Formats: sequence, C-alpha cells, structure tokens
Amino acid sequence: MAWTRFGKKKDMPGGLWIKCESCAAMIFRKEFSAYRLCPSCGHHFGLVGMERVDLTVDKGSFEELWSDLKTIDRLQFVDRQPYTEKLEKAIKKTGRNEAMITGVAKIHGMEVAFGVMDFSFLGGSMGVVVGEKVTRLVEEAKKRSIPLLIFCASGGARMHEGALSLMQMAKTCGALKQFADEGGFYISILTDPTTGGVTASFASVADVILAEPGALIGFAGPRVIATTLKQELPKGFQRSEFLLEKGQVDHIVTREKMRYELGRILAYATGGDATAILQEEDAAELAGS
Repeated sequence: MAWTRFGKKKDMPGGLWIKCESCAAMIFRKEFSAYRLCPSCGHHFGLVGMERVDLTVDKGSFEELWSDLKTIDRLQFVDRQPYTEKLEKAIKKTGRNEAMITGVAKIHGMEVAFGVMDFSFLGGSMGVVVGEKVTRLVEEAKKRSIPLLIFCASGGARMHEGALSLMQMAKTCGALKQFADEGGFYISILTDPTTGGVTASFASVADVILAEPGALIGFAGPRVIATTLKQELPKGFQRSEFLLEKGQVDHIVTREKMRYELGRILAYATGGDATAILQEEDAAELAGS
C-alpha cells in the first residue's frame, strides 16, 4: 500500500473503468449495460457469442446444435506456433469448440434457425467447421420451414486451413441458393468487423441485410486498399453508414433495438402477429424513460 503526506493511500480495485474505443471517454463499469454501448457516443463494443444469443432470442428458447464439431489440422499448418496449439488456446479461452454458434430459437415467439459468429475465437475466422455448421443451419431451416438468422463477425477465411477454408464460400452459398429456391427467408446481421471471405459469401446473400452502427464491413481492409490504390479513401469508407449509402446494407439498427427490429421483420415475412412485438417495445421505452 502506498503512502502520502495525508496517510495511507487506498488501493483502487482494477477493472472499474473502461475506455471507449471511439470517443476515448472513461466509462464506469457499472454504467455499462448488457448491450455494451458507450453512454457518451453510442459506440458498440464487441460481444462474445452467447452474449449475443442472450440479447436476441426469447429467454430459455435457444437449443444449440452441433456444438461438438471440431476442426482437424489437415495441412499440419505451422506459423509462429502449430495450428493445433492455437486451436487449443482458443478452445480454452472461449469454452467453445469453434467460432460459430448454431441452433434453433424463438424471437417474439417465432421459431428461427439462429447462428452467431464469435470473434473471440480466432477472430471469427471461417474454417471447415464454420462452413459446415452454417451449411447445416441452412439445411435445418429448410427442413423445418423456418426463417434463418445469422449474426456475422469475422476476419475472413482461416488461412491455417488454406484452400479448404475458401471452399466454404461456395459451400455455404450453394446451400443458401437451395434454401432461397424453396422460398426460405434469410436475415444477415453484419457486426464489427465483417470482412474477407465471410463478407464475400453467406454474409452478403441474404433477403435482408442489417448492420450495427459503425461496423467495419468489406473484403480487404481499408489500409490494404489505400496502399494498393495509392490514394486517400473517402471518409467512413467500409463502415456500415457508407455501405448503406451505396445500397449494400438495407438498414442500420442499434443493438438495443435489434431484437425488436428482427421481430418486426420476421412478423412481416412470415405473416405473424406484430402486436405483441409492439407492446414489448412500448413497455421497454416506458421502463427506460
């Protein structure tokens, strides 16, 4: 314990404050809601996979599928450390076997096939298992004749699996084409960041594409593009607001409004009753006022 001329200095416990990544404001952790939004500028902090599930679906309705699937290091890939060691660390860190969470759930009482990419697992990269789980989820939605929702957050295809990871782009898009041909309805939600092979495949071929505010969305990163083109990029390039102007995103939805907006779109698409959704939204607004 440190001393001052006024006596002993009290030790401050760590982790009480969080610095906003956007406006640099210091946020008292107790003021940080489950939505993980900056109270000063509204910046959307990252969420781990199950946090996203809990914020979106009806309580207790999520039934996870294929959680046991694990990646095999077919290429015996070694960078600074073997790929197998990286996988073991990611599994230990996140408590999950892969960067994709899949299952069935209900949103405002409407059953959906529900997927969430977890960026905390190797940057949400898409390897063989991620592609397999997305494909299985699409097929499950087709089998049950229910809508499909996927929250995307990824650095792109997983380089440790080489061409096998790139093959997942065609695999997932093929499954989605069959789903669409049979009248299936798919909503993709792009969060920060959604890049690389994920953007170039299943993230961008939905009936409705939503995005969170300020999300980085693109194929190659802005620094790579600027270096290649040797010119300054437009302000806000590859952010969700820029993509909305260009027509690549249908709507930008803040995180605290996402559950309501998804319910409203699902009710419209499936012919469901939107009355209960509106009542829940009104009650939430009254509680917050």
